[in-house]
Amino acid sequence: MKQFTYTITDPVGIHARPAGLLAKAAKALDSTVTITKGEKSAVATKLMAVMGLGVKTGETITITIEGGDEEASAATIEQFCKDNM
Repeated sequence: MKQFTYTITDPVGIHARPAGLLAKAAKALDSTVTITKGEKSAVATKLMAVMGLGVKTGETITITIEGGDEEASAATIEQFCKDNM
């Protein structure tokens, strides 16, 4: 299991466009990607669940990657966050 935190810099937070891109990126991986904000969590491939977390600008999320090639998947998702969120 790989885990890292990321603070959202997008001015609107995680809204439909980045959530959709994240779901698409997560589906392409061999690993399961889970996003956690506070007590709530969502599997990254579930668009509505990710949006339901209500992540806003400046909030920190924890991303957990399990299974498959965790190292490569973690690097891919971390770069995705920097580029899109």
